[in-house]
Amino acid sequence: MNKAIIIGRLGKDPESRLTSSGKEVCNFSLATSERYKDNSGQQERTEWHNIVVWGSQAGPCGRYLKKGSMAAVDGKIQTRSWDKDGQKMYRTEIVAQRVEFLDSKKDGQQSNNNSPAEDDLPF
Repeated sequence: MNKAIIIGRLGKDPESRLTSSGKEVCNFSLATSERYKDNSGQQERTEWHNIVVWGSQAGPCGRYLKKGSMAAVDGKIQTRSWDKDGQKMYRTEIVAQRVEFLDSKKDGQQSNNNSPAEDDLPF
């Protein structure tokens, strides 16, 4: 089974575009953090994940997510490769099957959507 479920914050604004075949795609990076203790004390490690969203969810992701937004992504891990200047390049991504916007209403502003709180997520 190929399944990835992560919750994190966007590192920059998402990039949306239409492919040459007319499909909408949205790309963004999501940071997840892990806290742990070692001999030198409390430590934190941040991992960056490349997210790709296709189809009907791509538009809302591009419109409503912003740098710093919190999101939950449920999808599959995929590695693609290409040649660049004669060298083989690789990129590992999470191809999202579902994206939940987790930001809450703040200062009377409208929430990005009606996503549940993080504790209410089914995954």
